[in-house]
Amino acid sequence: MKALVYHGPGQKSWEEKPKPVLQHPTDAIVKIYKTTICGTDLHILKGDVATVTDGRILGHEGVGIIEETGTSVSNFKKGDHVLISCITSCGKCVYCRKGMYSHCEDGGWILGNMIDGTQAEYVRIPHADTSLYLVPQGMDEEALVMLSDILPTGFECGVLNGQVKPGDTIAIVGAGPVGLAALLTAQFYSPANIIMIDPDESRLAVAKKFGATHLINNASSNATNSINQLTNGVGVDVAIEAVGIPATFGLCQEIIAPGGRIANVGVHGKSAEIHLETLWSKNITITTRLVDTVTTSMLLKTVQSAKLKPEQLITHRFKLSEIMAAYDTFSHAAESKSLKVIMSNE
Repeated sequence: MKALVYHGPGQKSWEEKPKPVLQHPTDAIVKIYKTTICGTDLHILKGDVATVTDGRILGHEGVGIIEETGTSVSNFKKGDHVLISCITSCGKCVYCRKGMYSHCEDGGWILGNMIDGTQAEYVRIPHADTSLYLVPQGMDEEALVMLSDILPTGFECGVLNGQVKPGDTIAIVGAGPVGLAALLTAQFYSPANIIMIDPDESRLAVAKKFGATHLINNASSNATNSINQLTNGVGVDVAIEAVGIPATFGLCQEIIAPGGRIANVGVHGKSAEIHLETLWSKNITITTRLVDTVTTSMLLKTVQSAKLKPEQLITHRFKLSEIMAAYDTFSHAAESKSLKVIMSNE
C-alpha cells in the first residue's frame, strides 16, 4: 500500500509500505476513505515530538471502511463505515475508567506517533471496539473527519477546561482549525463576547463568519492593549491558547482577568514561561490537556442534528495520492488560505 512516511525533521515521502495485519484479537484493519492533516503533524515534521521515529506513517484522523476484525471485536464487522478516533482507548485501565483516554496504559495518542497512522491506504486500529465510532447512514463523511481530533480537542481542551459559562468574555488566541473548533463549540454555552486573535486577516474573516464578536490582528496591533480597551482594563474570563508557541501562551497571561481561566490547547515544542510574579495573587487557573475524545459521541449527535457544521472548516480537497501537495497547501496556510484539507482514497 502507499503511505506518507516520516523520515526525520523536515523529511517525509509518499512511498510503498506493507499493508497492516491484525496483531491482536482486539484489532481492526480499516481501509481509509477520507483523512486529513493536523497541525500536530507539522509539529512532528519540525522535530517537536521526539516519540515519532524514522519510518513512521503519520496521521491520526479519518473515516474508513472495516476491512477485517480480530476475533475479540464485537461492535464492528467487515464493511462498516467508521470514524477513527485520534485517541486509542482500551476502556479498562485505571486511566480509561477515569475518562482520561489520552493516558490509556495501552493506547492514548499512538496513531501516527507510536504506531503507524491514517495517512495511508490502510491502518490498523488497536482496541477497535472502544476506538472507533459507527458512522450513521447518510452522514457527510468528510464532515465527520473533523470529529477525529480537532472538534473534541477544541471543545475538551479549550471550552470545557476553560469552563466557559453564559455571559463570559473569552479570547481565543489562534484562528487555525483548532481555534475555530473552540469558537464553534464555545457557542454551546452562550458567552457574551468571543474575541479571536490571529495575525492572518483571512482567518479572522472566517472567525467572524463562524460567530466571533470581536477580531484582533496581533500583527498590526497590540493585542493586550486592544483587550484592555474592549474590557475596560479588566481582561477576559477565559483565554484559550490554540497555537503552541511561547509568545501566545505569554499573551494569554497578559490578558486574563482576576479569577480567570487559561486553557492551553496548543502543542508546545519549546519551553514557555509562567509569570507567577504577576499571576500569583490573581486567582488564575491554568489547565493543560491532551484530548481524551470523551465527547465524541455527543459531538457526533450535534453534527447529525445540524447544530454543529464542521464541514465549514474544509477548504481544500485532494486525492490521497496527492498528499505531498496537500501538505504543501496546509503548511503554507497564509498563502493558500487553507484550514482543513481532505484527502480521499476512492
